[in-house]
This record gives sequence, structure tokens and C-alpha cells, in this order.
Amino acid sequence: MQSALARARSGDGEAFRELTEPYRREIQAHCYRILGSVQDAEDTVQETFFAAWRGLDGFRERASVRAWLYRIATNRCLNALRDAGRRPQPRRPTRPQDDVPEPTRRSASAWFEPYPDTLLEDLPDRAPGPEARYETREALGLAFVAGLQRLPPRQRAVLVLRDVLGLRTAEVADLLDSSGVSVNSALQRARTALDGGRPARDRDRAPLPRSPRERELVQRFVDAMEDSDVDRLVALLTDDAWLTMPPEPLEYQGHAAIARFYRTRAWWGGGMLRLVPTRANGQPAFGCYYRDSHRPVAQAFGMGVLTLEDGRISAITHFGDNGLLPLFGLPLTLPDEDRQERAG
Repeated sequence: MQSALARARSGDGEAFRELTEPYRREIQAHCYRILGSVQDAEDTVQETFFAAWRGLDGFRERASVRAWLYRIATNRCLNALRDAGRRPQPRRPTRPQDDVPEPTRRSASAWFEPYPDTLLEDLPDRAPGPEARYETREALGLAFVAGLQRLPPRQRAVLVLRDVLGLRTAEVADLLDSSGVSVNSALQRARTALDGGRPARDRDRAPLPRSPRERELVQRFVDAMEDSDVDRLVALLTDDAWLTMPPEPLEYQGHAAIARFYRTRAWWGGGMLRLVPTRANGQPAFGCYYRDSHRPVAQAFGMGVLTLEDGRISAITHFGDNGLLPLFGLPLTLPDEDRQERAG
């Protein structure tokens, strides 16, 4: 029987899909790590598979189809980041922001988005190469992706190829049409920058995803937020917990700073927030909604993602872009049930 590759080269689209579709999810996750955007990753995957289809005659079988797709995808990501017209721009919250308290620190602004867990469901659990330092899903954690976005594009790509995929230096150099010396230099700088950021959390100490322990902690957080109860909220946090709002450079650490932030928000108080659970980057997440006193609906108010450590919350990351919610299957408005009950 004629091989799938031979049939694909003869123009058989179904044979091409047979060759490439098993790698689509992992290629999309790879592009997301480098680009930090769900939509940009999907667009780059489409470009990658189209380029592979168009260039199939140039595939010499020196490497596997999977490695070939990673080569195309990585270079497409680097092209996208070099293209000023497609470079992601900071997206500001749709609601006007009042004055905020002085942050604990101001970091370099980093633009990135959360990644829906629905896109992780079919992600193959392939054994990484011998040089890998991170597990596949660990390398999709929000803190890791945020750290990557603060690196220059080439360092970003080298670190992912070496430390996530576990490729050898020579393989990365070949993939990027570079030298081993250049790859090792970029990797060293990338590791130093990534390790010099916020201390890494011990993921083994986090509650298991969707476990009763995680659900109980998350529900207590939801209740505290919806009740506008700062004391109950900060009691759920680790002593050194962080509150961040990318791409804003403002960061708040510790109970006092985070409590001060919430207490000074114009939208805090009176139970005006509603949270709808979802999951992002393998972590608990929420669509956030703000009750409108003039309308019988709650308006979208961005998204929040929690990082858990032991039985507490070590980070709250809030994204003010309402356009993220549809990616998670969440609406832009919710019926304000409490107000409808009062009206009735």
C-alpha cells in the first residue's frame, strides 16, 4: 500500500491530515508558549500546516514529520514576533480605572493571555527529549508562560526547544539555522532571566486539579469575592502571595498590599461581583462579572486565574480583556438573578 507521505505528496489531503493532525494540539501549545496568545497561536498553527502542505516536496525525511512541523512552527512564531504589525499590543480593561494604591513593585510589562484547559484535553503526553527540565503541562503553567514573555524572542524559542521539548543543542541549532555556541549562549541568558524572576512554586504541594481539596479552596475564594469580604479573602492567601494584572506593570505582594488594593477599588463592596468558574493553564480560573445597577445583567469584568500552593492561594492574576471570555465558552453578560428577584 502506498505510504501516507507518498499519497500526500500526490495531492491527497486526507493522507496529509493523517500525517500531521496527531501533532496539532502540541504544536498549538508550543506556539502559545512562544507567543503568549491563544488566537495568535491558532493563526500560526494554520500558517504552519499550510506551509507544510505547500512544502511537502521539500521534506526529505531526514527528521520526523513532528520535528519538521516544530521547525516550521518555531520559525513562524519568530517571524510573527519580529513583525511589528502583528506584535501583540497591551489590551486595556474596558472599564475605566480609578487611581490605584502604590504597588509593591513595578515590573517590566508583559503581554500574555490565559490558555483554556479545553485545549489541553487532547494534548498527547509524549516523553520529552533527554535535555528537558520541565514537564509538558508544567510548561503551560501561567507563571512559566508569563516568564517567557519577558524574554527576547530568540531566547524564548531556545529555552522552549531545549528545556520543554528536550532537544539537544545540535538539534536546536539545526532547527534555527544557528550554531551550537549561539544556542548555548541564548539558553544561558534565558535561564538566568527566568530563574531570576519570582521564586518557582512547588507544584507537588498544590492540590490535585479538580480534587475536593482544590474545589473547597476555590469555593471559599469565590464566596469571599462575591461577598466583598477582604478579611476572608486574604486569609486564603500565602503570606507572600502576589496580585498581578498583566499587561499592567503593577504588582502587589502580601496580605496588607492586596487588602489595600481591593478596599480602594470603586467596584469593591456591596457584593457587586459574580464569578463563573472555568480553568486556564491547568489552574482554577473565573470569568468575572460586575453587577450594573441600571441594568438587569452583570457585565463582563475580565478573567482571573489562581495559582495554588498547599492549601492556600499564592497568586491571583487578573486579565482585564473581556474578549478572552468567549475563548472559555463564557458569555459577556449574565442575568442578575438577585436584582430580578428583588424586582419580582
